[in-house]
Amino acid sequence: MPRLRTDVTPPGRGRPRWRAALCALVLATAGSGVLASAAPSPAVGGHGPHTRPCSTGGHPRVPGAAHQQASCLDELTTAGTVASGHTDPADYAGLTPRDLPTPSGVPGAQIDGYFPDTSTTNTNHGWNHDAQFVIRLPDRWNGGLVVAGTPGNREQYANDRAISDWVLARGYAYAATDKGNTGLAFHRDGRRPGDAIAEWNTRLTQLTRAARAVVEERYGKPPSRTIATGISNGGYLVRWQLENHPELYDGGVDWEGTLWNSDGGLLAFLPPALRAYPLYAAGGPGADAAEDALHAAGYPAGSEFLWPYHHKTYWDLTQRLYREELDPGYDGATEAGTPFCASGTPGCDADYDYGARPRTVHRAVGRIALTGRIGKPLVTLQGTLDVLLPIGRDGDVYARMVREAGRSSSLRYYRIEGGTHTDSLVDAFPGELRPMTPCHRSAFTALERWVAGEGRPPAGRTVPRPAGADASTLLTECPLE
Repeated sequence: MPRLRTDVTPPGRGRPRWRAALCALVLATAGSGVLASAAPSPAVGGHGPHTRPCSTGGHPRVPGAAHQQASCLDELTTAGTVASGHTDPADYAGLTPRDLPTPSGVPGAQIDGYFPDTSTTNTNHGWNHDAQFVIRLPDRWNGGLVVAGTPGNREQYANDRAISDWVLARGYAYAATDKGNTGLAFHRDGRRPGDAIAEWNTRLTQLTRAARAVVEERYGKPPSRTIATGISNGGYLVRWQLENHPELYDGGVDWEGTLWNSDGGLLAFLPPALRAYPLYAAGGPGADAAEDALHAAGYPAGSEFLWPYHHKTYWDLTQRLYREELDPGYDGATEAGTPFCASGTPGCDADYDYGARPRTVHRAVGRIALTGRIGKPLVTLQGTLDVLLPIGRDGDVYARMVREAGRSSSLRYYRIEGGTHTDSLVDAFPGELRPMTPCHRSAFTALERWVAGEGRPPAGRTVPRPAGADASTLLTECPLE
């Protein structure tokens, strides 16, 4: 699990010190609850058994970086970087199925560093500095660049298994950012409500510009294509970038991106779940009505087997932390609410009503809200059994926003039958869930063909779970046709 400093209060809104427990970090963070033990912080810049001499001429400078260190590695994927200390398995624990294959045979250079920032929650490398990034430059380059922000509130290595390994093996340069603030207390960063999330967008724009310059310096020409992709909060960033900075990208792949819009996003559908679930779980005469209330809030029929885990791990924590970021005044001086409070308790997040909150709260959400006005090709995918961000309140809504904005020709939207928000849950429910990772890879290759002018992807649709497929097939195949 990502290491969070609890001895220092980051600069923010003058809130009291909060020594948060290191539990599940929200929006695609904890996975199955069985987390990999943390590896030592990467000791970048050394020449251990997994590094090799660098070519003469030095490494590219990262424009705007306050600090950077570079290493030439025999292996840029996690097949080598775990042993060499150039990744942190705690950052990506729980995000992928246990048996996902790991590619190898990708030598190249890795640059770790950070941009100027005032917050200090990211402890990777012992830097205690946010706005950290990683840039990987394979020796055998295919001309492209992939950039990503992290899911949840994780650090910059969070996508290493799900995204970085695979795109590096295909020859892409790769860059990722920690989004500028990390951990359970991310909402302390910034001066105004919404500042911490707004910084995520700024940091991905900053990294994209810097990584494009690094690629041009390293290979002698700019990238022929730049693709943004990400999971959950990282998917939100893809949408925002294509709406606000389409000039930087050729396209993007949004994997179950978080939706912020005028309806309040997750602040609108999590409170009903927190109110209804205890009645549903208790059984008795109110259970049927509570189940109906959960379905009405967006949690689909057939997903009930996932509700106990998500109630315990995700729903309460997610609501409290993101409500604190956008509406800190709701519970007065209390920071991030009262865990698992009963409806009717003063200031309880189970009773939160976004529609009734002051105009200032709606303005805070408006600062980070999406519009659907994408300016470059976007492929979006989401699982039909996502019960952290229910598909009927997220992917379906964003697809409608794109259509209403008149940008339908730039979107392909795939609903993945049996997919859920966190792929490690496939190991816990192998007969009921399918992994999203291979579907992301199919979406990515479809986008490649699209931006290369080789044909548009197949029409958006619900992609059925293949009947009778074994585990190895599900880990490698997800045809979108």
